[in-house]
Amino acid sequence: MPFPIIADRNGQIARKYGMISNDVSNTETVRNVFIIDDKGIVRAILIYPMNIGRCIPEILRIIEALQTADTNHASMPANWVPCEPIILAPPQTFAELQARNEQIRKERNGMNWYLSFQNPTKCIDSSTQVECKRIEES
Repeated sequence: MPFPIIADRNGQIARKYGMISNDVSNTETVRNVFIIDDKGIVRAILIYPMNIGRCIPEILRIIEALQTADTNHASMPANWVPCEPIILAPPQTFAELQARNEQIRKERNGMNWYLSFQNPTKCIDSSTQVECKRIEES
């Protein structure tokens, strides 16, 4: 994965990004992960203590969750893992709300109009690099 490497000899950049915890050290950085999208927007920041390693599976899960959320215009529930159901965006009109309630009644895919789920339209599990296939119940 290509990424820029920045020389920060005096720690000025690290200080601006909060990577140096003065409670721990005046010169050493804590372990930071910045997930920045292709538009240059910081989407997630993870900060680990100096003596704790980063969790690469969690970092990959966050990237997959962000990509899945963007692709499906949805949200991810707590403890979401790739290819599991996602939370639909709330309806924008009363007619959409009524349609959502009817869909929930028929498909039993939610609790109410503000919390309903669907399978993502496109999902690739990075651990296998294979598009997830679901067995639909009949």
